[in-house]
Amino acid sequence: MSDLNMTDPARPRVSRLVVQGEYDVSDDPCIVLTTLLGSCIATCLFDPVTRVGGMNHFLLAAGEGESARNERYGSYAMEVLINGLLKLGARKSRLEAKVFGGAMMAGRMGRIGEENCAFALSYFAAEKIPIAGSSLGGTQARRIRYVPTTGQAQMLLVREHVPPTPAPARPARPNQGEVDLF
Repeated sequence: MSDLNMTDPARPRVSRLVVQGEYDVSDDPCIVLTTLLGSCIATCLFDPVTRVGGMNHFLLAAGEGESARNERYGSYAMEVLINGLLKLGARKSRLEAKVFGGAMMAGRMGRIGEENCAFALSYFAAEKIPIAGSSLGGTQARRIRYVPTTGQAQMLLVREHVPPTPAPARPARPNQGEVDLF
């Protein structure tokens, strides 16, 4: 999933960031949707006939009551993404999915990543939307770039933060006297 030609000068690309609790859809071939994931899930959907696609980024599989009607939760995030694509001419029966994320981030988030993965897989099975590609679980964050008009995705696993190594100390220079400036 790393075969995107993001640097073709004949096709300048405009990146649009999709953050937690958001979604974006497009039929513009110059748009690239991007996100950064830990335990969250990003779903990329594409209709190959109309060449429209989109991405969502949800935090939790499910919510309760009225608060569940928010893009932070999987089922609502899927609903608004699909509805956005339908408005651009997509048909649900033609959608193909690529799904990413659901990592266990250093134990801080408990089983959230695992629950998000289970939700995404069961959602696509229930809705009969084929998964064309995925990278789920594990312990590393992921950076995603997605071209909604081609369905092409690029994923980069993000290494844990490693503090920079301090530069070795230089020996002190002996005082060389005064400097005359001309």
